[in-house]
Amino acid sequence: MNISLLRKKLDGGELSATELTRLFLDRISLADGIVDAYLHVDYDGAIKMAETAQKLIDSGRSKPLTGIPIALKDNLSTRNMPTTCASKMLEGYVPPFDATVVERLRAEGAVFLGKLNLDEFAMGASTKTSYYKKTKNPYDLARVPGGSSGGSAAAVAAELCVAALGTDTGGSIRQPAAFCGVTGHRPTYGLVSRYGCVAFASSLDQIGPIAGNAEDCAAVLEAICGKDARDPTSAAAAFSAAALDTELKGKRIGIIKELTGAEVDKEVAAAVTAAAEWYERAGADVGEVSLPMLAHAVPIYYLISSAEASSNLAKFDGVRYGYRSDGVPNFYGMISKSRAEGFGWEVKRRIMLGSYALCSGYYDDYYKRAVRLCGVIRAQYKEAFAGYDMLLSPVAPTTAYPYDRLPDDPAQMYLADICTVSAALAGLPALSTPCGYDVNGMPIGLMITGGRFRDAEILGAARLFEKEFRRMPPSIPNAPEFPKI
Repeated sequence: MNISLLRKKLDGGELSATELTRLFLDRISLADGIVDAYLHVDYDGAIKMAETAQKLIDSGRSKPLTGIPIALKDNLSTRNMPTTCASKMLEGYVPPFDATVVERLRAEGAVFLGKLNLDEFAMGASTKTSYYKKTKNPYDLARVPGGSSGGSAAAVAAELCVAALGTDTGGSIRQPAAFCGVTGHRPTYGLVSRYGCVAFASSLDQIGPIAGNAEDCAAVLEAICGKDARDPTSAAAAFSAAALDTELKGKRIGIIKELTGAEVDKEVAAAVTAAAEWYERAGADVGEVSLPMLAHAVPIYYLISSAEASSNLAKFDGVRYGYRSDGVPNFYGMISKSRAEGFGWEVKRRIMLGSYALCSGYYDDYYKRAVRLCGVIRAQYKEAFAGYDMLLSPVAPTTAYPYDRLPDDPAQMYLADICTVSAALAGLPALSTPCGYDVNGMPIGLMITGGRFRDAEILGAARLFEKEFRRMPPSIPNAPEFPKI
């Protein structure tokens, strides 16, 4: 079901864009009730987009993603579909504009199947904080798919779309991709415009692809990247899917010492070690690298992200749009009650933490200090990349855990982000690709981190590994078999 194969069949006339779209819509109708990846399925809109795509194909003007069924995380603005951020606060909200990435996919002729579930306002690592539903991991329906882009990863793994867009603030593309056995790429900060992405933490948020392999991620990334005048943080940097590295000989690869310690499950550590050994056999020079500040990355990340979330979510007040509480006699009471009823507990927890860190008297001790230490992390990564081309580590200390074993202590949940948050703090490209399975058959993710704007290098390294790695697709109980194409 990869993009290059579907491209050949679509352009060769073996399959029409409408037929392909109907196959996926039928699959969603029959199987999404089991996985619960979608918040909204746009049946009529998808068929119309497929018909438009077929006209482009028939006229010989198709592009790499023309007619390819794609789904979108529900924190990306879409002018013809709801954008709820999986929150009661935005229930029923339909934006009057498209996010830049949505515009660019429309220009490619891609087909939008619908909007995907997430942790509320992208805050969480399990998709459990969604107001609407709880997405299941296709490899084990009793386990979490990860988060916050859990719906995106689960939809790709369950073949409910060919590829999906997610967002990654501290690991929200990479961790669910690892838990669901697919490939997820967080691009270099600034490579993809954030315009139209409902902000969580503006200095960290990045939109990126989730797909069945690195080559498909590269195809999506090429379509959505590039400078955008509406996003001043976007960079005038180019990316080409045709430029993926095809040679490992002579590459210098470092294994991050601080992310392979005792807190990492033995099966996870063994799979990552085996992947590193494969790269060494393939001709790379593999060594160990130390980044001591990574031990402090989690508190730094949660201080910065919560402070920015507190600021970004202040606009949801029940006045202009979104949920408004009734029966309140005064203006300030209406705002207070609307926010209390519209936001879930995890969102309110992070708003409170961020507001505290930004208070007069605490700003210098907490937020300003965290930003300063973030600079130290960037400096240590820069030093590491002076000696290595890319870095390897686990994506998460464990594989996907059962819903009924989620820690009650939020701090324990936050500590599970130890492997992913540092790359986000440094603005670096990083991806997750499957590298093994535990004793329960749950996928294990390998994280490859690269230098700024060296996205093609790590995607190329992942593609070479994926050619040798035997991926085991999930078997979803009671789900119909996808028709052969």
